[in-house]
Amino acid sequence: MLALLLSLLATLRSVLRVRTELALENLALRQQLAALRRSTPRPRLRPTDRAFWLLLSRIWSRWADALILVKPDTVVRWHRAGFRLFWRWKSRARSPAESDVSAEVKTLIRQMAMANETWGAPRIHGELLKLGIDISERSVSRFMPKRERKPPSQTWRSFLANHLGSLASIDFFAVPTATFRVLFVFFILRHDRRRVVHFNVTEHPSARWTAQQIVEAFPEDTAPEYMIRDRDGIYGEVLRGRVQGMGIEEVLTAPQSPWQNPYAERLVGSVRRECLDHVIVLGEQHLHGILKSYFAYYHRSRTHLSLGKDAPNTREVCPPSMGEIVESPEVGGLHHRYERLAA
Repeated sequence: MLALLLSLLATLRSVLRVRTELALENLALRQQLAALRRSTPRPRLRPTDRAFWLLLSRIWSRWADALILVKPDTVVRWHRAGFRLFWRWKSRARSPAESDVSAEVKTLIRQMAMANETWGAPRIHGELLKLGIDISERSVSRFMPKRERKPPSQTWRSFLANHLGSLASIDFFAVPTATFRVLFVFFILRHDRRRVVHFNVTEHPSARWTAQQIVEAFPEDTAPEYMIRDRDGIYGEVLRGRVQGMGIEEVLTAPQSPWQNPYAERLVGSVRRECLDHVIVLGEQHLHGILKSYFAYYHRSRTHLSLGKDAPNTREVCPPSMGEIVESPEVGGLHHRYERLAA
C-alpha cells in the first residue's frame, strides 16, 4: 500500500515538471523496465498492483499503451476473476444458524422425516410453513436424519467385468466398395479373450440371415449366457426367437449409447484403423478375404492391452536364448509378426 501511495505522489509531482524533463524521465524508466523484463520474464505482482491496473483501466483509455510487465488480456482476466468472486460472495447462501432453530423444531423435523419415509425436505418444509414455523428449506434438509440409501444398481463396467466368461457381443458395420456399393459386416465377439468367433459379409442383411449366423457361430452347447446388442431394427422377431431358443439372454443397450457395447465398438475401430482404411474393397468376396486375413492376425499375433499385452490365442514368450528375431509379414504386409527362431 505504501508503494502505491508513493507512486501517486510521484505522479502528482511530475505534473508540475517541464514537458522535456518529463519525456526524458519516461524514456529512462522504460529502458529500465525493458532491462528488468529481460532478466525477470514473469515478475510477481501483488494484489495492490493488480488493483492499481484495474482502477487505471477504468479511468484512462490509453492504459494498454503503457502496460509492459503484463499483457492487456491479463488485466481483463483479473477483472473477470474479480467479477466472479464478487458475485459468488454476493450470492452466498444465507441460511439461519443452527442456534437460531429451536430444539423443538429440530425434533419435529426428525419426527416428520421418520414417520413419512417418502417425504423430502420440500414436503416437510411445506408442512412447517403451514404450522407457522418460519424456516428455510435448506435448514430443513440439514436437520433431517440421514437415511440409508438402497444399494445402487451395478454399472455397465461392473456388469461386463462380472460376466466376461459368459458374454458375447454382436454388431454390424458398413464398408463402402470401389463401385460405391455398401457392404455390411456382421460379427460375434466373445468377451473373455476378445475372440471373433464368427463373421460374415452381405449386401442385404436381414433378421433371418443374422439369426442363421448366430446358429453357425455356436454349435451344440457353446452358446454364451448373455448377448449384448443395440436396438437396430435388423434384429427382428425371427432373431429374437432363435436366440431365446438357444438359451441366450439378450442384453439391450440404451438408445444411442455405443459405449455400453465397448468391446464391439473397439473391435470395429481396430478393424478400420489397422486394415480397411488402407485398402479399397472391390467386392463381397474381396472384403471377406481381407477380413479373414486380418482376423487371423488379430487372434494369433496382435497383442491387446486388456489381455496384459497378450494375443487372444496366447503367444508364448521367446527368450533371447532361442535365437535371432525373424519378421513375418501379415495382412498383406500391413502388419508383421516378430518371433525368435533357432539358427
